[in-house]
Amino acid sequence: MRVTNGKLHEKLGFFLFRMSMLLVIAIVFYIIFDIVSKGVGSINWQFLTDRPRDGMTAGGIFPAIIGTVYLTIITTLVSVPLGVGAAIFLNEYSRENFLTRIIRMALRNLAGVPSIVFGLFGVAFFIQYMGLRPSLLTAGLTMGILTLPVTVTASEEALKTVPASFRQGALALGASPWQMIRSIVLPQAFPGMLTGAILGLARAAGETAPILFTGAAFFLPFLPNSIHSQFMALPYHLYILATQHHAISRVRPLAYGTALVLLLLVILLNGAAIILRSYYRNKMRKGGI
Repeated sequence: MRVTNGKLHEKLGFFLFRMSMLLVIAIVFYIIFDIVSKGVGSINWQFLTDRPRDGMTAGGIFPAIIGTVYLTIITTLVSVPLGVGAAIFLNEYSRENFLTRIIRMALRNLAGVPSIVFGLFGVAFFIQYMGLRPSLLTAGLTMGILTLPVTVTASEEALKTVPASFRQGALALGASPWQMIRSIVLPQAFPGMLTGAILGLARAAGETAPILFTGAAFFLPFLPNSIHSQFMALPYHLYILATQHHAISRVRPLAYGTALVLLLLVILLNGAAIILRSYYRNKMRKGGI
């Protein structure tokens, strides 16, 4: 009887898990279908390459696309070197003690902090304390800090997957710790580190709250000419069209078109992470790295 009850509970548990999975998938596909069906009619060459006109009721989203690309590049330059360097130090050089446990706990807690908190931090530190003005640079620094916990955690987990015997063998052959890390550890951990960094950037590309306070502009029908210029970005542009515009019903098709472009950008970044991870893993299996 106990065995029968155990099997019944197991089947019931797996049934609930499957139903939960199907429910999540159904919700995601419904959202994607709704955005695609209502936004595909607005997508054309003019929409992608033109600038907004007539108070954003006409034209396209080209400045918002370029601003998002610039912001992602600056975020990458801030978060990836710092995140990878911090992960290497924590995993390869530091000893396991109370301080490192506190640092790891802080990083995991920061990864779950709402993005609005990072936006307020960017205003307080970069604008009020350091005297920077709202711009691409300020927004990129803020977004870099937002993605830093994810980058550090993903990079450290990738480093932990490298067997300790690889390190011991390299050191036994006379390699210095940095030579061992550079030549043995990093190439093996690179696919996981790359995936974590790209997924963090995909999240940053869709965030609105941090750039709302640190540099994104409501309406700029021109491209930023430097990192100290304000800019348009797809998430903030979508937020304005969907909630703050004076003619919401009139611009609703443009809002759905912007949402579709942003969705495709995030899917592209996530797809790039999957493809690059598979490529480098296959290359390692064949001895290419």
